[in-house]
Amino acid sequence: MLRSKGFIKRTKKGNAVKVVQEHYLREDIWCSVESCSQCSHTESILRVIPSNTKIVDSPHFIVADTNLFMNQIDIIEHKSIRNVIVLQTVYEEIRHLSLPIYNRLKAIISDTSRGFYVFSNEHHRETYTDRLKDESPNDRNDRAIRLAVKWYSTHLNRTAKVLLLSDDVANREKAKKDGLLAFSVRQYVEGMVDFPELIDMLGNTADNQETKNKEFTYEEHLSSAHISNGLKNGSLYQGSLSISTHNYLEGSIMANVDGTDTQIMILGRQYMNRAIQGDIVAIQLFPRTEWLKTPTEVIVDEEEENMSTNGEAKENNNIEVEEMLTSAPQPTGKVIGIIKRNWRPYCGFIRKQTVQGSSTSTLSENVLVITMDRRIPFIRIRTRQAQNLMGQRILVSIDAWPKDSKYPMGHFVRALGSAGDKDTETQVLLLEHDVPHQDFSLQVLSDLPIEREAWKVNEDQLRDRMDLRNLNICSIDPPDCTDIDDALHARQLPNGNYEVGVHIADVTHFVKPGSALDQEAATRGTTVYLVNKRIDMIPTLLGCNLCSLHEKVDRLAFSCLWEMSADADIIQVNFTKSVISSKASLTYDEAQRRIDDLRMKDDLTEGLRLLNKLAKKLHARRLERGALTLASPEVRFQLENDSQDPVDVVEMKDLKETNALVEEFMLLANISVAQKIISKFPASSLLRHHPPPTESKLENLAQSISQFGFTLKYNTSKDLADSLNKAAIPNEPYFNKLLRIMTTRCMMQAKYFCSGNFGKKDFLHYGLASEIYTHFTSPIRRYSDIIVHRLLEACINTNSVYSSELTDKTKMQKLCDGLNYRYVMAQLAARSSVELHTNIFFKGKTEKEEGFVTRILKNGFIVLIPRYGIEGIVCSSKSSLSATPASPVVYNPHTNSLDSSLCDISIKLFNKVMVQITIDEDLVGGMRQKLKIELLNPYIPGLSVNNEGKGSVRKSDDENRLSSNVKRMKINV
Repeated sequence: MLRSKGFIKRTKKGNAVKVVQEHYLREDIWCSVESCSQCSHTESILRVIPSNTKIVDSPHFIVADTNLFMNQIDIIEHKSIRNVIVLQTVYEEIRHLSLPIYNRLKAIISDTSRGFYVFSNEHHRETYTDRLKDESPNDRNDRAIRLAVKWYSTHLNRTAKVLLLSDDVANREKAKKDGLLAFSVRQYVEGMVDFPELIDMLGNTADNQETKNKEFTYEEHLSSAHISNGLKNGSLYQGSLSISTHNYLEGSIMANVDGTDTQIMILGRQYMNRAIQGDIVAIQLFPRTEWLKTPTEVIVDEEEENMSTNGEAKENNNIEVEEMLTSAPQPTGKVIGIIKRNWRPYCGFIRKQTVQGSSTSTLSENVLVITMDRRIPFIRIRTRQAQNLMGQRILVSIDAWPKDSKYPMGHFVRALGSAGDKDTETQVLLLEHDVPHQDFSLQVLSDLPIEREAWKVNEDQLRDRMDLRNLNICSIDPPDCTDIDDALHARQLPNGNYEVGVHIADVTHFVKPGSALDQEAATRGTTVYLVNKRIDMIPTLLGCNLCSLHEKVDRLAFSCLWEMSADADIIQVNFTKSVISSKASLTYDEAQRRIDDLRMKDDLTEGLRLLNKLAKKLHARRLERGALTLASPEVRFQLENDSQDPVDVVEMKDLKETNALVEEFMLLANISVAQKIISKFPASSLLRHHPPPTESKLENLAQSISQFGFTLKYNTSKDLADSLNKAAIPNEPYFNKLLRIMTTRCMMQAKYFCSGNFGKKDFLHYGLASEIYTHFTSPIRRYSDIIVHRLLEACINTNSVYSSELTDKTKMQKLCDGLNYRYVMAQLAARSSVELHTNIFFKGKTEKEEGFVTRILKNGFIVLIPRYGIEGIVCSSKSSLSATPASPVVYNPHTNSLDSSLCDISIKLFNKVMVQITIDEDLVGGMRQKLKIELLNPYIPGLSVNNEGKGSVRKSDDENRLSSNVKRMKINV
């Protein structure tokens, strides 16, 4: 049956056009109930099983409305909730309202053991309904849901009952008038006596919140209409709220102010006005006379210091800030509305002081959860398990934040394990950084080759590929690498030129577009590397076996073949699907030994020497163009095995020529592929760009190194590279690396983007000094590379059939945004894993190490400790929120330094210091552990600590700070 649906759509030019869509109604859409004799389905998903709730004593199926999925998704995800009919009406509405919840629901549906079935009620002849005159879309959808419940109830007759779960009282009443069974989610789960934890997991809805606080209120948020008008007329600014990791009361957004990207500060919870890290907010600027002039202040473990007797945190929302006359005023404002929430599940622990009941009590009580992410405020939940959850890491979700509640209201999701347990803390960091880490589903695994480990390259695959198995190809990787993405070869051609090949694992042969395996890889986005484990993007069978370019086995590859001159000039480049057989899987050390050992004359070794010679010329050419050589602190722990605590810190070895060899040819392959795909897909190529750094950050760095007589030029990347090369201090080899580390932190984040959304001048990769760039060389561990492989195949194979995703620039940009998010989260998860193992390594130890000052704060400074590659804060005083004695040092804006009023000593950027490293294990009643760094040298009264019975450590200019040819002047404070 064919129906027509019409609606009015406004075009970009403002014209109104009527759009008519054909809508087909069918009678052959089955119910998917296993015992149904009326439907001709072969595989049923819904099964008649005994009831597990006392509210209905017979077998039944659940139909839930949209709001229930939106507000109670944690309940829906619980293993006890089974046999759910997800109506198409609801499924589509959730997809438009919240992509994260839609993805969570989609994940449940994909697990067929849960019995979640999507019923296409909008295309079923007996369940479709038109919208009535003067009926709102929401009321129409509610009516469509009730109609579907009625159809199922009639269709199944006595086989099983069908329940409508809805927290909408009016919807339930209308359902009951139609003779349907309808309950609230609370009524349903209260009857599930075998799963008492479900009560705690109920989301706080408007009718069960207890938030009234006569002594406290936030400012009312403006309506959406007011915000929209304010953004249009320029009186309001929009941006994503970013909270300082050092000070949870200091937030900011980046917004366009007077045509310039500008950081707008928001200080204090009152002015943040219920906004949380990552929320898209509307900001109203204060008058210029109220803009602030202050450096960042560090607030450490404020929850431990400022708790009242009832467990409430006492915060000074009116932060007093000293005026710094030489500092430029910082635009400052307040949040007047939330445009889009960025709430997610949060890991934390219950604040002991807020627990009132006994361990045997079954009464529900309000408690505060302290989040692991210090940027997130405490969350108030109701639970009957408070005593049993003490000492546990738990997962909670936020439901609402009324204006008369000091903290957001939320609910308990689940317990994660004991605080301090390494497995528990690893799970916490994965959840906190939204890293998908569940086992691959049966649906995903079913997309793997049926031969599993026995899979081999067959004749059909050889027929359509270039056979390169005769070439002396090898891979060069770190020790114990099992997921080998790339291999190389080089040989001389009869014409005197050279053939160089980069061969990349052909993951797209196994990961087909739209498959469950493809969707899972897209969701994960990247492989995540932790200290003690790896979270793979694709199943191990592929990543470490069938795709991995192991030695002496045939493997499918995507090859990039150049013809080069002796000066590494590219004569031509070809791309082809291929079959290779790597002759050796080498480590960097093994490859270097082959190159250096002149007695080795075999073809493979000669090929390595040729690669090395050409790589050096490519590298010199990149540097001449202005490519930057930057650095970052690194730490690598030695583990006895993955389950053991770290036993030592591995010294980072100097990179070898073979490291640069591999890097140069991977960069060249990525550039060559970018040039190829942009030629055929100018509007939808997936590229990667690196914008130039903001001048203000480099200007501050330039001022800091001027004390050593160095000039930092940064008009171009070549100027910056030359300045970095010249900035070296005799007898202090680490200074140059430190400068490169700090320069790295001035850089913008490199990002994926869709070519059709940017001008060509924005294609630039600043760090590599390349006009165009993409990622092609790591498809085992990056989904971006899989997309680029598909684009490249479409370029070289005129018969290839590719999906619209490769030509739709809107979808491509959306994919890029998701990949950028996953990439950042993977980096942060890796850093958190290092922090966790650092705390374990230093537990019970007291170490003294040399460090360098990398940042000056108002009440402290940050120290980088080269030996361990770690950073920490040396606090000169508690924050201005606490009543503490005066700081032994005072911030001086003229020199960006901390100056002592008791001795002639200043702490500046790049100063060398001696510090003591311990672990503070007693924070928040032992529920937090943190690296504690204290100053030993130079000795500053009131700040430096004693050196374990050896007397106070006094300052020594030669030992305690980097010398310079600039005479340091005494500063009077």
